Amino acid sequence: MADSKLTQPCPMCGAANSLGASGERCASCGSKFTESKRPTRHDDPERNYHQEGFSASWCGISLGVVSILTAAVVVGLPMVVPVFDFEGSAGMLLAIPVWFVSGMLIGLISPGRTVLEPVVATFLVAMPTAFLLFTGQTVKMMPAFMYVLMSALGVLFSLIGSYVGERIQIGPGSSASSD
Repeated sequence: MADSKLTQPCPMCGAANSLGASGERCASCGSKFTESKRPTRHDDPERNYHQEGFSASWCGISLGVVSILTAAVVVGLPMVVPVFDFEGSAGMLLAIPVWFVSGMLIGLISPGRTVLEPVVATFLVAMPTAFLLFTGQTVKMMPAFMYVLMSALGVLFSLIGSYVGERIQIGPGSSASSD
């Protein structure tokens, strides 16, 4: 108990500092003891939108959304409207905006920041989609590596879409008003 009276926790990093040796600054991070404490989630609403970690449940939800939208557009639409036969490169060119929209949807509906989950889900859907479109094309217009590149482009667009969805969910930036 006597030792706890001789130390003072830093308000910024929480490191224990001895009262006499460090003076007015933290020995660990160098902040002044008079500075206010670092804001928590409850104190700073903007912190609610920082990615805390990977969420398996949101990855599953993302996988469902990406799978359903991709299957509906690439497989289902040609079944309903035979004129739209998205085989090969046309199917890949259509899948990329679908993956962007699905990433944006997940970014809009997820609580907090969920950016990685739609990207992982899109990756898991993009590879079988590329394989299906490559093997199903009647006239070989693109080599296989182009399908892989277009799938990677689709994953990138999913990342951009999830970021855009998160920014729309957060609303106008408070950082612009603080300048």
